[in-house]
Amino acid sequence: MSSELNVPMGSPAPGVSERAPDGGGMDYRDWVRRSYLELVSSNHHSVQALSWRKLYLSRAKLKASSRTSALLSGFAMVAMVEVQLEMQYSYPRELLIAFSVCTTVLVAVHLFALLISTCILPNVEAVSNIHNLNSVSESPHERMHHYIELAWGFSTALGILLFLAEVVLLCWIKFLPVDSIETKKATVCSTTTTATPAAHSGWQAALASTIIMVPVGVIFVVFTIHFYRSLVRHKTERHHQEIEELHKIKVQLDGHERGLQTV
Repeated sequence: MSSELNVPMGSPAPGVSERAPDGGGMDYRDWVRRSYLELVSSNHHSVQALSWRKLYLSRAKLKASSRTSALLSGFAMVAMVEVQLEMQYSYPRELLIAFSVCTTVLVAVHLFALLISTCILPNVEAVSNIHNLNSVSESPHERMHHYIELAWGFSTALGILLFLAEVVLLCWIKFLPVDSIETKKATVCSTTTTATPAAHSGWQAALASTIIMVPVGVIFVVFTIHFYRSLVRHKTERHHQEIEELHKIKVQLDGHERGLQTV
């Protein structure tokens, strides 16, 4: 332990006070105690920095989920209100039920994420605006961590998937009646001239939108899974690094404690 604590060679007897290598009027015992306190305080500051980083991450997630949920739920409500159904066309019952259920679930999911963000975000913002390192413990982001992740998942993953499905269903509702309108026009004109058979343009347009949206949805799901796996892997590596740093700090603290006991 004398080599670890840099004990000067040829030191006087144990009863005589020893001077630190760089301390002016400080003896060896005070120097070891001061080094121990500095090491503990540096560890405390690193823990506080980690807590502040978690607070800023939670605040960013809540802000992003609130903005995304408000935007997409507004679009869904506008699509529900502004869509004009053709009264002369008999829509498939499954299509209308799917559109109604998808729109309702989409709005409910985004409003639930918006509710969580609206309730938690002011408390986190109030603490983050205080310029005091010790005030991070007053923020509820640690206790409400599961709710924050739930709002983030509802707003980004589930909410966007439902919005893609909403776009597909809306295309089918808008373009399917085109075929019936063209058929009626063709029957009216058939008494005077020979009309060409009505092309299934509405059905083809709705099918084209579905064909485009299916790969987009698959790419979105693959990217989401890859992103979350990469994020979990990054967090795991960071936790391993922090555990190694804590182990090094523990070894250093054990060395200082043994040095204080020997002195």
